[in-house]
Amino acid sequence: MDMVDLILMVCLIANPGNCRDEHLYFESRGSLFQCMMLAPTEIAKWSQEHPTLKVRRWKCAFPNKDRAI
Repeated sequence: MDMVDLILMVCLIANPGNCRDEHLYFESRGSLFQCMMLAPTEIAKWSQEHPTLKVRRWKCAFPNKDRAI
């Protein structure tokens, strides 16, 4: 199964300089465009589950082959 990686750069609301990357993985539906279309909904869900963090930016990419999912 091919996967796509939704990469979120998130920062603490209380300390905006404290940021990190979060990776959300999905089954690829053939293109990164599909990820771009589905991302806003998934980001909204993730944000509700993590109220102390703010998503600063995001992008879709195919995961590195070396990365364990």
